[in-house]
Amino acid sequence: MSIKEASLQSGTTETKTSRLLVICVDRDDDIGSKAGVITPVVGRNACIEAAQRLALEDPEDADSNSIFAAVKTFEDLTSKGYQAEVALVSGTQHKGVQGDEKIVSQVKAITMKFAANGAVIVSDGEDDESVIPIIQNVLPIVSVKRVVMRASRSVEYSYAVLGRYLKTIAFDSKYSKFFLGVPGMLLLIGGVATVFGLTREIFAVLVSILGGAFLIRAFDVDRAWTNWNKPTPGGFIRTFTLVAGIVMILASLTAGIGSAVPGITTKPDSILKLVLNQQTTGLFISGMLPFLWMGIGCIFGGSLLSSWFKGSIRSITDVLRLIVLVTLYPVVSQFTTIMVKGESPFTLIPPLLIGLAVILISASLLFHKYRKKKGGEVLSE
Repeated sequence: MSIKEASLQSGTTETKTSRLLVICVDRDDDIGSKAGVITPVVGRNACIEAAQRLALEDPEDADSNSIFAAVKTFEDLTSKGYQAEVALVSGTQHKGVQGDEKIVSQVKAITMKFAANGAVIVSDGEDDESVIPIIQNVLPIVSVKRVVMRASRSVEYSYAVLGRYLKTIAFDSKYSKFFLGVPGMLLLIGGVATVFGLTREIFAVLVSILGGAFLIRAFDVDRAWTNWNKPTPGGFIRTFTLVAGIVMILASLTAGIGSAVPGITTKPDSILKLVLNQQTTGLFISGMLPFLWMGIGCIFGGSLLSSWFKGSIRSITDVLRLIVLVTLYPVVSQFTTIMVKGESPFTLIPPLLIGLAVILISASLLFHKYRKKKGGEVLSE
C-alpha cells in the first residue's frame, strides 16, 4: 500500500513537535461490529492484534490496512526521535452525532494517559477524515495520512466483469451473432463494395441494415416473433391474427386514399392531394378507419384468444384493450365528420364522455375479477 501525506498547519509555524499521538480513525466501527474489538485501543502490540483480528474476519476491509499504516507511522516517528504513541478510535455503525461524540471522548481519554501536544491522523478515506475538525478541538493536528490500496477492489472487479462480458460476446452464440455477426457482415459488404467502386451506394444499404438490426434488438422483435410463432394453438392463432391484422391495416390505406380522391389508386401523382385541405384529410381517415380498426382489433383479439387458451390472467388486460379500441372508434369517427362537414368540435364531447365512462366501469369490473382470480390462484397453490 502507498500512503499519501498532507500536512495541516494551524496558526503560526511551530517547531518540531516532541510528543505525537498517531490516531487511526474507524468512523463506522468496523473493528467493533466485525472483529468485536472494544476501542480505544492504545499501543503498538494491541493495535497490531486488533488489525489481525479484523483482517481474519473480513480480509477485504481496508480498515485493517489503515491500522497497520498507523503502526508503521508510529515506528517511523519513534525512529526519528519523537515521543509517540499509536491508538485506534472508532465511532458507531450509523456514524452521525453519537459516533463523533464517541470518537471525541476516546481521544480525550487517551490524552489523559499520554500527554501529547500534537496528533497524526491515519485513515483510509474522506469519511474518516471528516472527524478531523472535532479531534482538532481536543488536540492539534499536525499531519494527515491517507492509506490508498495499490490494487483497488472496485477496479479489479470491473476488469473481471468486463472480461466476462467480452468472453460472452465472443463465444456465446446468443450474443455473438449480433455483436460480432452484424458488424462482420457490414464490414464484409463494405470491403467488397469498395473494391467495385460502389462505396456511396452501399453506404445507404449498410446504414439501413444496421438500423434494422438495432430496431429488432431494441424492441425484442426476434424474441417476440419466436414466442408468437410457437407450434401451439395460441401460437397459430397469434400468427394468423397478426398477418390478417397487418393486411387489413395496409388495406385501410388503400381504402382511405380511394375515399379521399376517387381514382387516386390509378394516378399516383394525385396522392399529393391528400394534404391539400382539411376535407381531403378527413375523407382519407374516414375511408381507412373501418379496416384500420378491424386490423388492430384482429391483432388484439388474437392476443386475447392466445391468453385464454393458456388460462393466463393477461386475458383480462386483452379484454380491456379491445374495449378501449371499441370506445375510441366513435370518437375518431366523429373527428373525421368534423373535418369533412365542418361541424362544431363540441360534438366530440358526448362520445368522449361515454367512452370514458365505459372504460372506467370496465376497468373496475376487470380489476375486481383480476384480484379475485389472482387470490384464487394463490389459495390453490
